Amino acid sequence: MQQALLIIVVVIFGLYLLLILYYWKNWLDIPSYKVTNQVFNTKITIIIAARNEEENITACLDSICNQTYSKDLFEVLVVDDHSTDNTVPIVKNYIAENVKLITLKDFVSKKINSYKKKAIEVAIAQSTGELIVTTDADCIVPKRWLETIAAFYLQFKPQFIAAPVSINNGYNFIGIFQSLDFTMLQGITGASVQNKNHSMCNGANLAYTKKSFEEVGGFAGIDNIASGDDMLLMYKIYKRYPDSVKFLKCPDVIVQTKPVHSIKEFFNQRIRWASKADLYEDKRIFAALLLVYLVNVMLFVLPVIAVFKNMQFTIINFQISTWELFFYMLLLKTIIELIFLYRVASFFSNRKLLLFFPLLQPFHILYIIIAGWLGKFGKYSWKGRSVK
Repeated sequence: MQQALLIIVVVIFGLYLLLILYYWKNWLDIPSYKVTNQVFNTKITIIIAARNEEENITACLDSICNQTYSKDLFEVLVVDDHSTDNTVPIVKNYIAENVKLITLKDFVSKKINSYKKKAIEVAIAQSTGELIVTTDADCIVPKRWLETIAAFYLQFKPQFIAAPVSINNGYNFIGIFQSLDFTMLQGITGASVQNKNHSMCNGANLAYTKKSFEEVGGFAGIDNIASGDDMLLMYKIYKRYPDSVKFLKCPDVIVQTKPVHSIKEFFNQRIRWASKADLYEDKRIFAALLLVYLVNVMLFVLPVIAVFKNMQFTIINFQISTWELFFYMLLLKTIIELIFLYRVASFFSNRKLLLFFPLLQPFHILYIIIAGWLGKFGKYSWKGRSVK
């Protein structure tokens, strides 16, 4: 019985280590992109779905309207999702000819499950751009954001572009924790897109052609799922254009998003992300998520077992206790993840945060277990709406 348990633990943990090393190699394989001399003529539509964003929307629009890309070549469509604050008047009074407000309540007469997908769908129907770019109202985009995306699009002609996102963390526990977690997720995103392992992206920094959106039927078939306006759409486009989904690895397109400010908000956000884990048609990502979940469950269960019965295991004529097995696994997990994170954090210029990474491992294990469980069996609230 003990040896069977040991074999299961070692196999699952070994697969996890190989997966992280595989992501590490794939991240290194992504070519860094630099804009060459281009004659730009691509019309771009930027879509922002906003709900109660009076504190953020002006800064977001300022960063977008301050682009190096010609203002004649892009439009900004802000879709108000039933805001109850001053978001609407702020956007209405924003002084920029290429910024337009769309009110979602003019298009939605009954309760639906995914307001954000509907907001994007409505905006695309009114868009004039060849390329659709999405970001969030609490984001700040760099000056060469559109220029770089357009150049990348002209050079490689992808149908879908996933681009990097970074969190502007504060130097407190929750800020550092979510920044490190997000950096890991971004590294996995780039690595998975590079080698077509599975579909990952973030809706705060996406680009896709209007043509491909229409060809795959937009959000049809996934519009009943509350979240997933990014990854679920990505997979639909990937199925149609498997060689035309790219990751844009360039510091000039890193979008900065705001951190959440409390543990409750953090869990609410991550539960929302985890809620669609078993709804992915792309089962490769479900397999990866399941492996990650099982490893963290093992690292939680092993010390619990050791408290009640510190069993002895035999590994190639060596005796090892349950406590020792746990500590060796935790140490090895930390080292392998740090190897991966070092290169990703270097790209995002937040390498100094890695000093906190070993200390945060126990909290990360608990968070994965709780968020994964509640994502499946619990409910979350988003922008004042409760979603199961």
